[in-house]
Amino acid sequence: MSFVDEAKIQVLAGAGGDGAASFHSEPYKPKGGPDGGDGGDGGSVIMRADNSVGTLLDLRDHPHIKATRGGHGLGKRRHGAAGEDRIVLVPPGTVVHDEADVLLADLAGVGDEFVAAQGGRGGKGNARFATATRRAPAFSEKGESGQSRTLRLELRLLADVGLVGFPNAGKSTLVSRISAARPKIADYPFTTLVPNLGVVRVGEESFVVADIPGLVPGAHEGKGLGHRFLRHVGRAALLVFMIDLTAQDRDPAQDVEVLRAELDAFDPELASRPSLIVASKIDAGRESLDEVASRHPEVIPISAVTGEGIDDLLRRLGADVAGARASIPQPVGYVRHVVLPDAVRVEREETGWRVRGKRAERAVEVTDMDNEEAVARLQRRLLSMGVERLLDEAGALAGDEVRIGGIEFEYEPEEVSEGGPA
Repeated sequence: MSFVDEAKIQVLAGAGGDGAASFHSEPYKPKGGPDGGDGGDGGSVIMRADNSVGTLLDLRDHPHIKATRGGHGLGKRRHGAAGEDRIVLVPPGTVVHDEADVLLADLAGVGDEFVAAQGGRGGKGNARFATATRRAPAFSEKGESGQSRTLRLELRLLADVGLVGFPNAGKSTLVSRISAARPKIADYPFTTLVPNLGVVRVGEESFVVADIPGLVPGAHEGKGLGHRFLRHVGRAALLVFMIDLTAQDRDPAQDVEVLRAELDAFDPELASRPSLIVASKIDAGRESLDEVASRHPEVIPISAVTGEGIDDLLRRLGADVAGARASIPQPVGYVRHVVLPDAVRVEREETGWRVRGKRAERAVEVTDMDNEEAVARLQRRLLSMGVERLLDEAGALAGDEVRIGGIEFEYEPEEVSEGGPA
């Protein structure tokens, strides 16, 4: 399966069902009263982190995700069925942003959930509107439309150890040597086009190692392939800097400083993360080891081909991972609740006026505009919200076009007498 760590998706929750406008009728009870049931709430789109998924490939290839709508209400106070939620499984470590690049959720652990699109509320049936003074309401509400969003998903691998180095530094070969992973290996730059994960066992303990595609100077600015994958080392408890002792186009002894500088430019906290320095390909570049060791006495020389130094490295990794895990808290998933302003406001448009505000827009959306009784109720609701006052203060005149949601009508202000509204 291809590894995909970015996806842009469109989620659409289900609309709520319409409420029913009906009256109870049976022999000898000609005036049984209103008995219309409510519509069911629409289904929501919910993202859930699950270990059964390791890539965003399916979401990239199928970006349109919908939940089902709620059922309509019926007579005899029967409510419509709620729409079924759409559960979308994503890999642990998935981060969710909206179109404005605002971070909405970090699904770091298995089971973490985020409501990506909220289902619309079902409309009320006419039984809900019966009062002592209004005994036979002949109107009901329509269902509210479901929330629609465009989201950007980004996967950040959950690994204990992140291998960082230049292209062809031997990272993939090391992963294949110490784990069951079998990444593609060849002698040309950018062999690794995607991160590779391998599970390593040392005694009774195990940890996950991630081979990050090779960095080049300027990776934090988007050069090479490294910029795209730098985020994958962000969750690693321990970093391993891989130095290629056989490099011909640069001084291997300077690799660590260059790599640290790239990490620091991308995220300053990464540069101070616990780390090890490993000199790879000792079997072919032993003459370069002395100069590297003079700058980095703690370097661990290895050969993933012959096995030299591998046992020492595994012992160090096992001990250092345990210490790093204790010092760096495990990532915790969270959902950010973005509260949008809901105050009703009026804006001037080219040919009229636009009333904005969730309460006003919802009041219009759920109203049956073909029912005079429902429209009269809407007018009273808008009046109580202060819509007419705001239009008057903005300079709206009788006959001006006013738009609320998807409805357009002419402004007809209430006539005011000395004693108040007519």
